[in-house]
Amino acid sequence: MKLVLLSGGSGKRLWPLSNDARSKQFLKVLENEHGEMESMVQRVWGQIKGAGLADSAVIATSKVQVEILQNQLGGVPIIVEPERRDTFPAIALAASYLYSQGVGLDETVCILPVDPYVDDQFFDRIRDLEGALHNSGAKMALMGVNPTYPSSKYGYIVPEADENNSDYKKVGRFTEKPSEDRAERLIEQGALWNCGVFAFKLSYMMDHLLRAGMPMQYEDLLARYATLEKISFDYAVVEKESHIAVIPYDGYWKDLGTWNTLTENMGLQHIGKGAISEDSPNTHLINELDIPVTIIGIPNAIVAVSPDGILVSDKEASPRVKDMVDAGQRPMYEERRWGWYRVLDYSKFGDGTEVLTKRIGLKAGNNLGYRKHLYRADTWTIISGKGILVKEGTITPVEAGDVVTIEPGTYHCLKAFHDMEYIEVQKGEVVQEEDFEELFSSWNDIERHCVVSGAKAAGAGRNAL
Repeated sequence: MKLVLLSGGSGKRLWPLSNDARSKQFLKVLENEHGEMESMVQRVWGQIKGAGLADSAVIATSKVQVEILQNQLGGVPIIVEPERRDTFPAIALAASYLYSQGVGLDETVCILPVDPYVDDQFFDRIRDLEGALHNSGAKMALMGVNPTYPSSKYGYIVPEADENNSDYKKVGRFTEKPSEDRAERLIEQGALWNCGVFAFKLSYMMDHLLRAGMPMQYEDLLARYATLEKISFDYAVVEKESHIAVIPYDGYWKDLGTWNTLTENMGLQHIGKGAISEDSPNTHLINELDIPVTIIGIPNAIVAVSPDGILVSDKEASPRVKDMVDAGQRPMYEERRWGWYRVLDYSKFGDGTEVLTKRIGLKAGNNLGYRKHLYRADTWTIISGKGILVKEGTITPVEAGDVVTIEPGTYHCLKAFHDMEYIEVQKGEVVQEEDFEELFSSWNDIERHCVVSGAKAAGAGRNAL
């Protein structure tokens, strides 16, 4: 069995912590058994490793989430979507990737979201999808959650009524987000919550590609990805398939998609600097800034503070935040493969000059790409840690207290020996993330380039590399 985990999301429902670059699965708000904070994706990947499925798993995501996945999970296998085009194109690309990697057409492929909040047995149950496919002869097998209450937030899988006492049922129909009264009647009929987990043989998806006139090879489909229709897998495939089996899952499952549901499973009442008074029951505080936040006499609320903004909301009303957030707002905090950055200030002056100030963390052993900026100059003030600067053929050791200036058109990079933090002030006519031309990202390539070009170390020595 091959597992494909879908990682997406626009990051609006858990604003201001989530944004287009850091959607809900990357928020480190869950406490693990060691008392450490972890994200939903870290929790799920740990469970997959514990179930012995990691070697068979791959994550499909858009290119904007690649670096934060690498930051949180390390070198996990990733299928990169050039752009977001909904779940059918993503699954089609994943299937073509597996096919191009030599996976057999008879192999079972299981699709699941990257962020379910579940017990460990959830992943043991996933293995049973392969047997359900084989024993039922169905084209597709789903896993549904036994409902614990009549919710109007979830879709329902309604099985056909029969005397089949096996582990699977045949799917009769689907009902999307019914009223609570109707949901109660559906549960009486044996309906299950649709948790977005399903399996099929690889041949099933490749047949869909052939019938749609799409290429089967990964590189060919990747080149045509922008032409694929933006449509969900449910609409494009599932709702048109007449022979689907479903197996029930009896354990714990929850979609932590709103502040209300997320805080129910956080374990801590507040994260970050601040305090909550005793007369503020069921109120949670998450503060990513260095300024303290004090909450007095406000029950049933969520207060979330990040560089992107501040949310103060009644928990029941908090889902409305997605309708009030500016979709075009630039993220003020991002995690990258090498560390993280936080925007501290932005100013634009009368002559058109822009100045952007960031605080940047570079993890030990990591490096920035060897690149140049076309329209801006950077000034770095090293706050902590030690490393080396590579700047146009010169290799220089840097440490706390050093100030470095990078002029436009100057190739440069930084590598950390120990965890480093520094303040970066960007100044120019244009200040934007896309202003760079990069030669290398791998440190081995940078090192090889420096050696070939005869780079000389200024007080660092050859061993600094």
